[in-house]
Amino acid sequence: MKKSQTIVSQDHDLVNSASNGTDAKTKKGMILPFQPLTMNFHNVNYFVDMPKEMSSQGVPETRLQLLSNVSGVFSPGVLTALVGSSGAGKTTLMDVLAGRKTSGYVEGEIKISGYLKEQKTFARISGYVEQSDIHSPQLTVHESLWFSSFLRLPKEVNEEQRREFVEEVMQLVELDSLRHALVGLPGNTGLSTEQRKRLTIAVELVANPSIIFMDEPTSGLDARAAAIVMRTVRNTVDTGRTVVCTIHQPSIEIFETFDELLLMKRGGRVIYGGKLGEKSQTMIDYFQEISGIPPIPNGYNPATWMLEISTPFVEERITKDFAVIYCNSQQYRDVEASIQRFSIPPEQSEPLKFSSTYSKDAISQFSICLWKQNLVYWRSPMYNVVRLVFTTVSAIIIGTIFWDVGSKRDSTQNLFVVLGALYSSVLFLGVNNASSVQPVVSIERTVFYREKAAGMYSPFPYAFAQGLVEIPYILVQTISYGIITYFLINFERTAGKFFLYLLFMLLTFTYFTFYGMMVVGLTPTQNLASVISSAFYSLWNLLSGFLVPKPQIPGWWIWFYYVCPIAWTLRGIITSQLGDVETMVIGPGFEGSVKDFIEARFGYGPGMFGVTVVVLVGFILFFFSVFAISLKVLNFQKR
Repeated sequence: MKKSQTIVSQDHDLVNSASNGTDAKTKKGMILPFQPLTMNFHNVNYFVDMPKEMSSQGVPETRLQLLSNVSGVFSPGVLTALVGSSGAGKTTLMDVLAGRKTSGYVEGEIKISGYLKEQKTFARISGYVEQSDIHSPQLTVHESLWFSSFLRLPKEVNEEQRREFVEEVMQLVELDSLRHALVGLPGNTGLSTEQRKRLTIAVELVANPSIIFMDEPTSGLDARAAAIVMRTVRNTVDTGRTVVCTIHQPSIEIFETFDELLLMKRGGRVIYGGKLGEKSQTMIDYFQEISGIPPIPNGYNPATWMLEISTPFVEERITKDFAVIYCNSQQYRDVEASIQRFSIPPEQSEPLKFSSTYSKDAISQFSICLWKQNLVYWRSPMYNVVRLVFTTVSAIIIGTIFWDVGSKRDSTQNLFVVLGALYSSVLFLGVNNASSVQPVVSIERTVFYREKAAGMYSPFPYAFAQGLVEIPYILVQTISYGIITYFLINFERTAGKFFLYLLFMLLTFTYFTFYGMMVVGLTPTQNLASVISSAFYSLWNLLSGFLVPKPQIPGWWIWFYYVCPIAWTLRGIITSQLGDVETMVIGPGFEGSVKDFIEARFGYGPGMFGVTVVVLVGFILFFFSVFAISLKVLNFQKR
C-alpha cells in the first residue's frame, strides 16, 4: 500500500521483516508487503439512547451505557480473544473499535500506532469478518476473492501480483480445492457453513489488511469445522497481522490457540486483560490469587472455568467486584503501561494517509461491479429465464385473447376492446417486472452493506451497475413481448408504428423495473416493499386515465394523473397507434373518426408525442436516481 512512511519501528520488532516484500514471499499469505500496526484504546465508553421500555419503567437516565472505560492493546502477530457472557459487550466493543456502529455515542481514545484513528483511513488497512457469512450466491470462491482483491488492493498492485496474492490466500485458508465451487445460499446450496466461514475470512485477507476483527468465527460449527477455521485464523496471525476475535465458550483446543485475552462482564466492564500464558497459566494464576476462588480442576477447560468463576453469583458470594479487583491489579497496571508506550508515535513518523477514500476510481468500481452483476444475473435462471418464459407465455395469452382486434375499429365497442388490449399489454407485464426484481435487489443489498462497510466502493458506481445490468434483459423481453403481441393482436402493420410500440414497451418495462428497485431501496424489508408497491399499482390502475378517463377525474385527484407513469405510457401508446386514424366510428352518443374519439374520450390531443417520451425517460431517471441515493443515504442494517 502507498502510505506516507513507516509508522511504528517497535512494530517491526514484533514481526520480523513483515513489511519487506522479499522476505514476505517465504511466509504464507505474505506475497504482498503490508505494514504491521498496533491498536491501543483507552477508557472507551459507548452509550445508546435509553430504550423506551426502560424509560417507561421509571429509569431517569436518557442514555444507556454498554461499554465502561474499556482499555487494551492489540499487537501484530498476536491473536487476542474477546470473551464474556452474553450481553457483556464483546461484539459491541469490536464494532466500536472497527468503526462499524451506525448509532450511539462513543467516548474515549483509539489510536493506531500512536496516532488517533480516522475511520476513512482505518477502513483501508483493516478487515472485519462478520458472524453472518454474507456473499453473492452466484459467484465462485475464486471470483469472490478476485472481486474483493480488485476493489481493495491499491492500484499500484498489478494484475499478476493480485492473481498471485489471491492464490496465496486461497492456500492459506485451504480453499484452493474449492476455487470453482459456487458460494450458494446458506443451508441450501453451495458451500458448507465451515467453508463459507473460511471464505469470509479470505475475502477480508485478500485486501491485505494489517488489522483484522473476527466476530464469533467458530459460531455454529462442530468441533472439526471449528478446528479448521481456527487453523486458518492462526495461519493469518502467523503472517504478522493483528487479529482480534470474539469467542463464545471455546473448547480447550481453541482457547489455547489465543495469545492474549480481554475478558468482560455485563455492563461492558473489563475484568481481565493481558497475556494468557502457556496453557493459560498466567490467567489462571491471576484468578486463583483472588480470595474465595477455587482452583481449577486438573484437565479442566480454562475458558469454561474462567467463565464459571467470574459470574455475578460468584461476585455476590465473595462480596467482590471483579472489575474493581482488575483495576487495582498489577495486570491492569501492565496494560496501562503498554497503552502509554504505544500511544506515543515514534520519531520521524507520520499518520497513515491515502490520496483517495477508495482504492480504485469510480470508473474502475463501476466496471468491476458491472462484471460481478453480469455474473450474478447470468447465473440466476430462476430470475431471468423464468422472467423471459413468463414474458413469452403472457404475450401468447394476451395475443390470443385479443386475437385480431387491432384491425377492428368501426364501432366504439370494438375500439374499446383495442384500447383494452393496449392497456393490458402495458400493465400486466410491467407489474410482474417490478415484483420479480425486488427479491434479487434485496439479496444483493445485504451483500452491498457488507462491501460498503469494508470500503470496497462508493454506492453510486454500484447502483449504476445494478441498473445497467437489467437493460439487456429488458430489451430481450421487450422484443419478445412486442413482436408476439403486436402481430397477434394485429395492430396496423407499418414500421413506424411497430417501432413506436416497441419503444413505449421498452420505456414501460424499464421504469417498472427501476420502480421495483427504488421501493426496495427505500424500505427495510422486501415484504414491506411488496406491500407499498401493490398500493401504488392500485392507484396507478385507477388514475391512469383508462378506467376513469382524464376529463372525468375529479379536480382534487387530477394531479395524481400527471405523476402516474402508466398514464403517460397509455397516452403515448394509444396516440402512436390510433392518434392519426381517420376511420369513422359509430357508437352510442358519438359519431366521428377514431382520432376524434380518442381526443373526446381520453383528452389525448395532438402534438404531445415527444413530450410523452421525455416524461417517461424522466420517470426512469427519477426512479433510478432515488434508488441510487437511497443506497448512499439509507442504511437499514443497524448496529
